[in-house]
Formats: sequence, structure tokens, C-alpha cells
Amino acid sequence: MTRDATHDVTNQAPPLTGHDVSADQALLEGLAREGADWATGELRRLGLLAGSEKAQEWGRLANEHPPVLRTHDRYGNRIDEVEFHPAWHELMSVAVGNGLHASPWTSARPGAHVARAAKFFVWSQVEAGHGCPISMTYAAVAALRHSPSLRAEWEPLLASRTYDFGLRPPLEKRGVLAGMAMTEKQGGSDVRAGTTRADPLGDGSFALTGHKWFNSAPMCDAFLVLAQAPRGLSCFLLPRVLPDGTRNAMRLMRLKDKLGNRSNASAEVEYDGATAFLVGEEGRGVRTIIEMVNMTRLDCVTGSAAGMRQGLSQALHHARHRSAFGRPLADQPLMRAVLADLALESEAATTLMTRLAGATDRAVAGDAAEGLFRRAALAAAKYWICKRAPVHAAEALECLGGNGYVEESQMPRLFRESPLNGIWEGSGNVAALDLMRVLAREPEAVEAFFTEVARAGDHRVGDAAGRVLKTLASAGEADARRVAEEMTLVLQASLLVRHAPAPVADAFCASRLGGDWGRAFGTLPTGLDLEPILDRAAPA
Repeated sequence: MTRDATHDVTNQAPPLTGHDVSADQALLEGLAREGADWATGELRRLGLLAGSEKAQEWGRLANEHPPVLRTHDRYGNRIDEVEFHPAWHELMSVAVGNGLHASPWTSARPGAHVARAAKFFVWSQVEAGHGCPISMTYAAVAALRHSPSLRAEWEPLLASRTYDFGLRPPLEKRGVLAGMAMTEKQGGSDVRAGTTRADPLGDGSFALTGHKWFNSAPMCDAFLVLAQAPRGLSCFLLPRVLPDGTRNAMRLMRLKDKLGNRSNASAEVEYDGATAFLVGEEGRGVRTIIEMVNMTRLDCVTGSAAGMRQGLSQALHHARHRSAFGRPLADQPLMRAVLADLALESEAATTLMTRLAGATDRAVAGDAAEGLFRRAALAAAKYWICKRAPVHAAEALECLGGNGYVEESQMPRLFRESPLNGIWEGSGNVAALDLMRVLAREPEAVEAFFTEVARAGDHRVGDAAGRVLKTLASAGEADARRVAEEMTLVLQASLLVRHAPAPVADAFCASRLGGDWGRAFGTLPTGLDLEPILDRAAPA
């Protein structure tokens, strides 16, 4: 008898592959509600690819073979190149080919930003790291619109649906990608403390000298960079390769050894008189680059919501195929309470994400009221949704037990990735304080926010909103996190009351607004109808 014949393997969940990742009712309903149902076919095709064994293998390989920095060639010439596994390029080709990077900027179709967010949500569940250059390219276009000449030169290349990797003069490429460099060693989130210097060269360009502590996606073709110009902190576009084919004086010092986001490269860089071009007004750098930051903050919310959905799908799938003590886990009351609670958190995040994407669409088109709503809602959501992602990932991992703690399950990768969006584009304190600044300086944004909340016409939401307004009346800086949390919860409750089935909305209001909830997932009130919540969330 061979060793393999000593026992049969039973009671193990099969891999979650061969499914449609986009078959998510909250997502599809949001897509239609926010005016992008025309993209349903494209989204479903991408969802089937995302759920395929092939795509899942690309995600695994990209993470197991992280990027490698090549500072010099074999002859000692400085090259500053980042080398990636072929699986990374497969992921990027699909993302760019499906317009996840910049398609809304070249489309006048209503719902273009919603369609793009939905695709980002779906494809991020294959592997989140490659979303970084995709997200920044999307956001860079918004900032470049402050400089018509740069926009005319770069936007067609940034919006191209051809992924063309490699360092060459931009005009010789079929498509380009953009990154960003804001923070420095001494400043971190305090970007005004940056010391990188921008000296005018007399021909409209500037020479940048200094360093950046975090340069996101250093393999990209161009970067938006903050530097101190003669008239103050300014925003610049810095290309990696100059028109004559020479490499710009941007030196990659090392790649960051990160907790998660392993497939993506982040670097420390030095500028030694690197050529760059002013974006927007000199001395108004923060105001210019904030356009990019707001777009990437939308992707922080979208990416965190996608991670929650991925973790929930894995937990539900495992519980339906695994038995303990004579019963499937999915049939056991305590596990059902945990899974339903995770499902509520996921649906609330997804529904809010689609609403924010819709507000972005309408704000870009000139809807002032939607722009005001978005300013308050995005800051609050960036704080709260990103804060919920790590605890959600931890609970979803625990649903798989010891199997979830093993790399092959994908759950450790998801868990390591989960804190990133809470840090990127402003950590929790920064996002919460940004919200407080909006509330103090733009009372119209506060009015727009609570007008949206009131559309629920529900006493539970109305009572909770009243409590939040009472908190706002006396809130100071130390209350910023509480304000952001409570504002997000009443907005999520309002959206679910209006758009989700009654069991979902009732459970969310009872737990998140009514206070009948413990301090961990799985502590929902008794007497709720959990079956519709679980059926709605099950992966297809």
C-alpha cells in the first residue's frame, strides 16, 4: 500500500475558482442605479475572468515573485529599472485593456466613473497591488487638467488602452502610466515640510533636486511631484525618460520592503537636477495635486470595499463546504451570525462606494450639489471604510480556521493588504481632520450631506442623524474620528434603507445605529432574518 492510499481527503472546501466575481447583487444594483448599467456586459466578462483559475494564478505568482530593483546594468551604467514577474504584466494588461486606469476621462457617457469603479472593484479581488499604478494614472489626469498644454500632450497616452511597459520616450510609446511622489523623510503627511527644490531653467521647465521617501510605482512613465519653487510649494510633472531618449535624473535608491502590497513597487528616490514641468499655478501645489488625491481616495474606498467582498466570498464558500461536529458550518447559528455580520459590512461599503462614484461622475460633469456632497462624504468614507477593512479581513480569515492562516488560502495576503488604504492618501487622522476642515469651511457641504441622508425618510436614520448633528455642534479636533465614523454610518444606513432589501437595512440599522451590537463581528441582535442576507451575499 502506498502512502497516498492511507486515507482519503474529505471535508475540505474546493478552491473558489470558476465563478463570476461580478455576480454581486449590491454591486450590480449600484451600477444600474448610478447610471452605468450600459457597462454590465463588460463588467460580467471581467468578473468571469477574475474568478478563473488562470487569473487567480496570476495573482499568486505576482505576489510570490515581488519586483526587483536593477540600479545598474552589467557594465556599471545607471539604469534604475524595476523588473517584474510576467504575471504582473498579465494583470496590468487586463486592467489597462478594460479601461480601469483612465477610461472615464475620454468618455462623455453618464456613469463612466461608476463603470470604471465597478471594474476596479472586481479586478482588485484578483490581486490588489497592481491597482496602485492603475489608480494613480486615473487620478493624474484630473490634476493635469490644470495645465492645458501638458494635458494635450499626455492625456491621450495616459488614456490609451494599450499596456506598453518599459522606459522609452513617451511619444514613442502606445500608452503610458503615472505615479506620484509627495512625502519626504522629515514630513510624512505634512507635505508642506518637503525640502525638494525646483529651480527654474528659463525655458519653462524646472530642475528638481532632493528626495522622496515614498515614490509610488517607480516603474511608471511620469510622476506628479511636489517641490519648493521660488513662489512656494508647487506641483510638477516629472517624466522618467526625456524626449531625446536620455533618462531623467531620478535615482531609485531602494524598494520598500512592505507588509503587504508585495507585487507592487514603492521606492525611495533622489532627484539630481531632474527635469520637470509645472502643473497648475506656482505656489499652489497642494491645491493642484488635491485633485489627484481625491480621485485616489475614491479608489481607497473602492479597494477596501473590494477586499471586504473578497474576504466575505472566501468565508461563505468555506462555510458552505466545511462541516464540524456533524453539521456544515454555514448551518450553525453562531457562524451564520458572523457571516451575516460580515455581509452587512461588505454590502454597506459597496453601496457607499457606488454612490461616491456616481457623485464623482456628476461632479465632474458640473453638478455643484453633488460636488458638495462628495467633499464631505468622501472624506468621511475614506476614514471609516478603510478602518473597517483590517478587522473585516481578520474575521473572514478566522472563518477558515487554520486553513485561513496558510498562504495557499489567499487570506494572509488579503489580511496584509487590508491596512494599506487606511494609510495611503492620508492616514486615519489626516482623513478625519480633512473632514473637519470641510465641515468648518463649507457649510454647504454639510447641508448637502445631511440632505442626502434625509432621503431615507426613516425614523431610525433621522434619529441617528440628529445625534450626529448634535455631536457636530460642539466637536473639536479630538472628536474628528468619532464624527467621521458616525457620519459614514448614518449615510450607509440611509443608502441601505433606500436601496437594499429590508432584512439587510433592518439588521444594519439595529446594529450600527440602534446600538444592539457587540464589539466583534457575530454579535448581531437576536430575532433578525439572516437567511436573505446570506443568500444575497453568496458567491455565484
